[in-house]
Amino acid sequence: MEENGNIKLGISIGDLNGIGCEVVLKTFEDSRMLDFCTPVIFASNKTISGQQKALGISIPFNGVQEASKAVDGKLNIVNVWKQVPEIQFGQATKEAGDFALQSLKAAVAALKNGEIDVLVTAPINKNNIQAEDFKFPGHTDYLAQELEGESLMFMVTDDLKIGLLTDHVAVKDVSSAIIPRLIRDKVNTIEKSLKMDFGIRKPKIALLGINPHSGDNGVIGKEDDEVLRPVINEMTNNGHLVFGPYSADSFFGSDNYKNFDAVLAAYHDQGLIPFKTLSFGRGVNFTAGLSKVRTSPDHGTAYEIAGQGKADHSSFKEAVFMAIKIFRNRTEYLELTENVLKKQRIKRER
Repeated sequence: MEENGNIKLGISIGDLNGIGCEVVLKTFEDSRMLDFCTPVIFASNKTISGQQKALGISIPFNGVQEASKAVDGKLNIVNVWKQVPEIQFGQATKEAGDFALQSLKAAVAALKNGEIDVLVTAPINKNNIQAEDFKFPGHTDYLAQELEGESLMFMVTDDLKIGLLTDHVAVKDVSSAIIPRLIRDKVNTIEKSLKMDFGIRKPKIALLGINPHSGDNGVIGKEDDEVLRPVINEMTNNGHLVFGPYSADSFFGSDNYKNFDAVLAAYHDQGLIPFKTLSFGRGVNFTAGLSKVRTSPDHGTAYEIAGQGKADHSSFKEAVFMAIKIFRNRTEYLELTENVLKKQRIKRER
């Protein structure tokens, strides 16, 4: 972060044939956004010019060769490639996947090197981005490899936060993937994030059951009684405010989720269906537990409307604001805890 407090916000451009460029450009069409951060898009001048022309958007930008040269008060473009990609809106092409990966790798490298403070990722196509050096089901797993920490897919708004025990895992493999160590790790990660990234001192976390009706005392399945409950009891006895397992079918409709700071769902759709139903367009995908801050919008490439100017940029805009908010909260938290440790050390030395 610059001395004047301006956060450098990196953006990986995602699939060029989807709505990624559109939601990014629409977000920064409002020049007031430049008061909150210094945006740095990893693509190329010609690529962004081509997208602007195709979408009927006109925003002045500043081309740079590296993120460290980004200028405050401007939309900055790091020239990652020299080629001019062919835009085929709505088409899942290998070329678009290749450029999405180049953008992501350059942005992550800049994040690791401290050239940018946070990363916001535009949507990728999980199929056409696959390559020799990218064999992951999505951003989260790739970032877990590249950045330090234990990653957690955390879908967040100001009043709803849902984490996932298992994310991009086939339904048939969910129950075998949920083991005591995984539960403990995810609870610890979500608890630490709530404290450090969202300023919640004593977070209350609810766990959703694996089976319908949390197994109905073993009638429908035994995983809830034999795997989830023992770990919840153990963590409760160790001072964690962890509750459940709750039957997922009524948990959100009854507004029970409002009694907790976060919810930990057993698998992808169990968490994302209620999240997107309750907050679509306002939700943000945050990768918690890593050494750096990464957010993204709560939608995909939306090929069906790509290039038509119909994309709603609300979620991407929220992802920008959430990344800024989390970065500031985390910086303040780390400063406070560091000062406490220093005071304790001084006391011991005396």
